[in-house]
Amino acid sequence: MTDLPAPPAHLPARPYFSSGPCAKPPGWTAANLATDSLGRSHRSKIGKTRLQYCIDLMRELLKLPDTHRIGIVPGSDTGAFEMAMWTMLGAKPVTALAWESFGEGWVTDAVKQLGLDPTIVRADYGQLPDLGQVDWSNDVLFTWNGTTSGVRVPNGDWIADDRTGLSFADATSAVFAYDIPWDRIDVATFSWQKVLGGEGGHGVLILGPRAVERLEAYTPKWPLPKVFRLVSKGKLTEGVFKGETINTPSMLAVEDAISALEWAKSVGGADGLIARSDANAAALDAIVSERSWLGHLAADPASRSKTSVCLTVEGADEAMIKSFAGLLEKAGAAYDIAGYRDAPAGLRIWCGATVDTADIVALGPWLDWAYATVKAG
Repeated sequence: MTDLPAPPAHLPARPYFSSGPCAKPPGWTAANLATDSLGRSHRSKIGKTRLQYCIDLMRELLKLPDTHRIGIVPGSDTGAFEMAMWTMLGAKPVTALAWESFGEGWVTDAVKQLGLDPTIVRADYGQLPDLGQVDWSNDVLFTWNGTTSGVRVPNGDWIADDRTGLSFADATSAVFAYDIPWDRIDVATFSWQKVLGGEGGHGVLILGPRAVERLEAYTPKWPLPKVFRLVSKGKLTEGVFKGETINTPSMLAVEDAISALEWAKSVGGADGLIARSDANAAALDAIVSERSWLGHLAADPASRSKTSVCLTVEGADEAMIKSFAGLLEKAGAAYDIAGYRDAPAGLRIWCGATVDTADIVALGPWLDWAYATVKAG
């Protein structure tokens, strides 16, 4: 029997590399959360004030123009994106881009739930479809950053300025990590649990003026659940974008999001968050480049995620990755880094802004140890 290698001497200080929910901001503690809004109605003065403050912080940090509305909605990013699909699709032909599981989920919803016949542009895991195929007279559904494949769109240049359809961006692993051109985005969704390291359960819906125009001019042929209704008597329900949520939010989750946003301001706002993600992705890329047995699932650096980085492991299958990730979790070196269940067997390491670069660097020797231990076993 081959002798098992000794584990490295130093652990990452915070071994939280899950791609959702993601690491809390450095220094986070529940004791620092404001609690005056807890136990109060979200319709009370303090409840509405805190919800509006959360919206204002997001607008400031995202550098969102006044032309775009931002609201807190139920159901995390999934709920926000489905709300957009159910309320606005059907007025025009639809193109759906899919190169990972969540993009495929939006295809399924469009076809099986809404009964549409979308043009589907697909690519395998690790690849980006040909964005030049997109017809912008259609409404277009896409994920800005594919959390389960580690593939992202390189920028917003491919989104036509003169589009007559709407652009729908599932941006949950992208906001606060990339400089998003809001003039190219009609609908964007995300959740606090990704780059901000907030709690799950709530989504954020951003609407540009063309999306508002669609909502007020078009009524879908299917019935809408109450939690999806954004229009009353032909006009946008503006209160949703001023802290008057459709249903009861968790004020504890809201306070946690506020805490994360205030931390983000303290590290330089959006630019500081982007710089932290860039540094983390560069540190992980250096680890990958030094190891022949480790690779990127996304081969093209121009479309490689800087947040949910998906890695290939030489000789890996599902059982090997389970053992690999289990060893690291048991050692307290890395939590939840096995690839997504629908993706090719491999690792997925979150490099968003709430992770410290020093912990990415410290992870490298532990990846060596886990690989050698699994191979020896």
